[in-house]
Amino acid sequence: MASDFDATRKLFHLPDGLIYLDGNSLGPLPLAAVDKVAGMMRDEWGDLLIKGWNAAGWMDFKGLGNRVGRLIGAEPDHVILGDTLSIKVYQALAAGLEMVPERRVILSDTGNFPSDLYMAQGLTGLLKQGYTLKTVAPEDVAGAIDETVAVLMLTQVDYRTGRLHDMASLTRAAHANGAITVWDLAHSAGAIPVDLSGCNADFAVGCTYKYLNGGPGSPAFIYVAPRHADVAKPALSGWLGHEAPFDFDLDYRAHAGIARMRVGTPPVIALKSLEAALDIWDLVEMAEVRARSIELTSLFVDRVEAACPDLTLASPRDPLARGSQVSFAFEHGYAAMQALIARGVIGDFRAPDVMRFGFTPLYTTEKDVLDAVAILAEIMDNRLWDNPEYQTKSAVT
Repeated sequence: MASDFDATRKLFHLPDGLIYLDGNSLGPLPLAAVDKVAGMMRDEWGDLLIKGWNAAGWMDFKGLGNRVGRLIGAEPDHVILGDTLSIKVYQALAAGLEMVPERRVILSDTGNFPSDLYMAQGLTGLLKQGYTLKTVAPEDVAGAIDETVAVLMLTQVDYRTGRLHDMASLTRAAHANGAITVWDLAHSAGAIPVDLSGCNADFAVGCTYKYLNGGPGSPAFIYVAPRHADVAKPALSGWLGHEAPFDFDLDYRAHAGIARMRVGTPPVIALKSLEAALDIWDLVEMAEVRARSIELTSLFVDRVEAACPDLTLASPRDPLARGSQVSFAFEHGYAAMQALIARGVIGDFRAPDVMRFGFTPLYTTEKDVLDAVAILAEIMDNRLWDNPEYQTKSAVT
């Protein structure tokens, strides 16, 4: 199947006059999501009411888990959707620690997304059993894996710079030292080919509202390797992870397999929106997405460096060492990004000085890249960022 990116672009709502380079933070609206969600609300929630749990299959979203699983190299029936990414990080980390009870170190890196580190800090504080979270520079992770580490918890693609960890080699190193791995795929799923099965990963988690285009707040996913699926303890023993939720037992018995990682009631409306997005993902192959992404990001790097000498590349120069985003550092990066947004180029900013741009071949074109660079050059050449209206930070940057 050849991926037709001109065709997939037409399946998204992209406002006229806007160049959207922020799909690494929130994907745009799939056009079909509007009717799919409206139809669910009208025909299922509206007409079926509570009968929808059975008649419309609201409780059974294993199929969506498998569709996400295809994009991340997971074995069938080993990905489940629901809850938030932070909850899934907590579940995976707690399960991993329980598997190596004699060890007390969680190893991560200083480039990890802060929420993942917060989850680790909260869990270790709650357990009060001598657990410690150790963070090292990203390039020092491999050398820090030793026999004291219980869980290696990493985000594969750095949210600031796009730097890419080698999942296969780090997982091998962790296993050679008796540690469990937890991979956060928030900036990987839909951005780069992932091979959880081939890499022998233990746990993986991720969100669906970035490259996967599920919509704001769309549910997270969790992967558990087949060898762990019937023994991993979910920590958050929600009613839908129970072996028989509608028996209403007073004691928890974990469901077999990945279903034990369900916690709360499925967010059915959000899942319908995600279903529309996955209909588009079903039309493409990740290898072709990756190849096109490398073309777009490389073009952007080359043109920005030629046109904007005041910006410093913060991402790896080698396209094989980064995900599907490019970041540039600039002292006045926040203001410059606001000037870009005001002129119809949407990226975002990450403290302290990073201007971040995401490239999603499903809808990003070469023309988008060239036009965005021209506007960015105009802003830099004319110091348009030095305008008081661009200096005040909004709540979301």
